[in-house]
Amino acid sequence: MQRSMGFWQAWALVVGIMIGNGIFMLPAVLAPYGSLSILGWIFAGGGTLFIALMLGSLSRRIPKIGGPYIYTREAFGDLPGFLVGWGLWIANWSATSAGVVAFVGYFSVFVPQVAKIPALGAIVSLLVIWIFTGINVAGVKSAGVTQLITTLLKLLPLFLIAGSGMLLGDVTDVPVGNPHHESLPILIAGLVMLTMWAFVGVEGVTVPADDVIEPKKTIPRALTVGTITTTIVYLIATYGVMALIPTSQLASSTSPFADAASIIFGPWGRYLVAVGAVTSIVGSINGIVLVTGMLPRAIAVDKLFPARFAKLNSRGVPAFSLIISGLLSSVLIVMNYTKGLVAVFELLILLSTLTTLLPYAASALADLALQKRDIEQGKRRNWKSIGIAAGALVFSLFTIIGTGWEVTAYGIILLAIGAAVFFWVKHNERSKEIDLMI
Repeated sequence: MQRSMGFWQAWALVVGIMIGNGIFMLPAVLAPYGSLSILGWIFAGGGTLFIALMLGSLSRRIPKIGGPYIYTREAFGDLPGFLVGWGLWIANWSATSAGVVAFVGYFSVFVPQVAKIPALGAIVSLLVIWIFTGINVAGVKSAGVTQLITTLLKLLPLFLIAGSGMLLGDVTDVPVGNPHHESLPILIAGLVMLTMWAFVGVEGVTVPADDVIEPKKTIPRALTVGTITTTIVYLIATYGVMALIPTSQLASSTSPFADAASIIFGPWGRYLVAVGAVTSIVGSINGIVLVTGMLPRAIAVDKLFPARFAKLNSRGVPAFSLIISGLLSSVLIVMNYTKGLVAVFELLILLSTLTTLLPYAASALADLALQKRDIEQGKRRNWKSIGIAAGALVFSLFTIIGTGWEVTAYGIILLAIGAAVFFWVKHNERSKEIDLMI
């Protein structure tokens, strides 16, 4: 394959994937913490650098589909690999639900009732999930030009509000908040857990090395510069909104950037930002839905998931996998929508981030295990790679601490179900082998 992706193309991919729906809702979630939210962005951005570099190293070592799933399976075997893939699948359909909630929050700028009436909000959320599930089942894919437009539209309101907030607002007025009166380490862990949602997806940018010019240099550089760029955008955007809207009011906002725009430009600014946010979120939901359907297929191809998930329809799409994933996203919406829009968004991003951080931790352990194998085979010890993997592992485990008991309970139950599915599939495969032998 001719190598065509240089540094700037790879950098754009990193930034484009990470800046999704999270930043459009996170100022409201972070409002109770006020100026202390900067600690979350700094620690999350720094930790993501370790994760990005670690995944980049693994992608060069094991150039196969599946990402953290295949890395863990190569290092530790079928069950750990399956549980990591299962966790990522949970993270993806949880992310679909969270993206839909963010969509409803900004759509409420045009139809306020969807944010005020939980039942109506849930109905709109379910409609969005099944519209995009249907689009993907039909095999419709976004064109490159459309993706470029949605990327530009997502960046426009961020820079517009960030710049205006810094110029017209007063950052020094943003109060220091510690709503649960926690110790500093626990507070930081909780903040990182919330802000990490905005960085989730970095695992998807470890592009195939055979399509990147000088991949050993380009991929780590693009991941590093892209993560730093994204962190800076998040910092100034969050503080721009907080400088314009009192945190007590911001905490209940379902469309914080649109509310900030209405202060600067009046009603029309609110609608302009809402259009940009909705367009951006729609583009990200479409991509997440497709990935959510593809991951179980990768596991099923290795005969670790029911075979039906591996089958493609006439359009070359895993329709069954997409439909099951859509059903799970829908169940999550229905179960939690009574909490209110901002509260359900916070729960969903915590669950999705938890089930992504566990695969990050497993990938770091896989990296360390594979490096140990290299050393045992007589290869030279690479202290830099060991340090990066260890840093990614420590950061992942530290962030998991901030999950909280409710989300941890959800995660444990879902992983336990995953283990049961694994042994059920294995049993069925073993039964088929015995039947063939007979």
